[in-house]
Amino acid sequence: MLAAIGDNTVRTSTYFRASGTALAVALLSACGGGSSADPAHLDATAAAARCADLAGGAGLADTTLTPQYVPAGTRRAGGAATGDFLGGYCVVTGAMNPRTGVDGHHYQIGFQLSLPDDWNGRFLYVGGGGNDGTLRDTTAALGGGLTSPVAQGYAVVSTDAGHQTTLAADFGGDPQARIDHAYNAHDKAAVAAKTIIARRYQKSAAKSYFQGCSGGGRQGMMFSQRFPDYFDGIVAMAPAQRVSSGATVAAMWNNIQFTNAAPLDGNGKPILSQALSSADLQLVATAVTNACDAADGAADGMVNNFKACTFNPAVLQCSGAKTATCLTSTQVTALQNVFGGPHNSSGQALYPGQPWDPGIASAGWRAWTLGTSTTATPNSLYNLLMSDALRNEFFTPPDPGFDILKFNFDTDPQRMEAFSQVYDTYRDTKLSAFQAHGGKLLFVHGLADPIFSPLDTRDYYEKLAASNGGIAATQSFARAFFVPGMNHCSGGPATDSFDALQAVVDWVEKGQAPDSIKATALATSAYFPNRTRPLCPYPKFAKYKGTGSLEDAANFTCESS
Repeated sequence: MLAAIGDNTVRTSTYFRASGTALAVALLSACGGGSSADPAHLDATAAAARCADLAGGAGLADTTLTPQYVPAGTRRAGGAATGDFLGGYCVVTGAMNPRTGVDGHHYQIGFQLSLPDDWNGRFLYVGGGGNDGTLRDTTAALGGGLTSPVAQGYAVVSTDAGHQTTLAADFGGDPQARIDHAYNAHDKAAVAAKTIIARRYQKSAAKSYFQGCSGGGRQGMMFSQRFPDYFDGIVAMAPAQRVSSGATVAAMWNNIQFTNAAPLDGNGKPILSQALSSADLQLVATAVTNACDAADGAADGMVNNFKACTFNPAVLQCSGAKTATCLTSTQVTALQNVFGGPHNSSGQALYPGQPWDPGIASAGWRAWTLGTSTTATPNSLYNLLMSDALRNEFFTPPDPGFDILKFNFDTDPQRMEAFSQVYDTYRDTKLSAFQAHGGKLLFVHGLADPIFSPLDTRDYYEKLAASNGGIAATQSFARAFFVPGMNHCSGGPATDSFDALQAVVDWVEKGQAPDSIKATALATSAYFPNRTRPLCPYPKFAKYKGTGSLEDAANFTCESS
């Protein structure tokens, strides 16, 4: 099966390389390429006409396209109620390869493509997340405080990854839906988007980019490996590179540890959210800050030098009864086991643990690990999202009735290995073809991410460096940035607003490798409003120069020690 997948990857990628120029020429001719008007900068009437023309299918087989022209001044980015209006653009909703699965459900590969009237010549693929199943609004910004890529002139696509359910992963009962989710839908959506772009603008995109977080980060890594010539620059944030073999094992492990520490209701059932109160988590966060904060030269509530941070929650263990200033032995044990990472009965590590970071006290950390339910019915994302993915997609064959509290760490990981071979992206630590294409890759990961460990991204990057002549040589095409305090993709006591896309664009188009990325905490931050920091390429971290405001990035420098 793997050999067949590899053969298909090369064949598809090579075909697109060879045929792309001829396709663009043919489409230009079909669209009246002799027109004196610049198709990348048309007036509203002409742009609307070209949008309507896409209803013909743009030459894509087994595909239905539904285009709609959105005039300038009528919609804001992401459908927001406030802010600047977008310029005119054409939004194309596509459905490819409709079919009935072996489970009797309808499937198709859906995508949404936004084509601005004032095009900058670039194509951006926005990754998905979770179990996918929905079309992301392609006009939305890529983070708080940033400008919508469509407003900047990018042609932007998203896909539902080949199925139309979101939180549930019951599509895993259909083998083709699994393959679509892993890589096939993304291949098809990228090729379709490039084809439509060439028809709409009468030329191919000059440069192509990808940005995604979580599952979207995995998708970015997947493109760099399976389809290495599709994108010139990729931003992979909090990549779910071992979700179907490692991170989900850790989610099961963590859920069991915290459930074991949870108080019982009147029926003897554990109330997961109360295993650690918000005050308990703040107690831990404060202790971590006191132990590790100053290692970066500044006592500013952020642990920049995470490699130098050593902490053991045993220092908080009560000597007697539980009080507001200490933790029970059961709580301490749960934290030690969670941050130590899962292992089997022989002591073999199954996934990295987590770095200690003050972001443990934030809502984003609780949402994944403990949830907020005041009853014995848990609502943590370990229970709502990861459990369903495990039962229906990551297990081969699926096991919809599986009790996640009975996960066997000796035997159940083997049930996940078959799909891991197709889905996970941690095995290729060379990226030879992506390098040969001239591609640039940015990893970005929050240090308080409770689902995909930043230590896993660090380990992958170090293996990548070991396979490519060391850190210095690897930084010619791949760099990793870690964000202190940030939870999964955003949130937490962090400077979590930063333009990673522009960083990779400057690297690709200007040869300016990012020696740092300026990050900001928004004015609405509950922690450090308007604070700025440099994000530094690993293994460097932001170190205080010793003078000046702690709120200003200018007073920090990227250093290794």
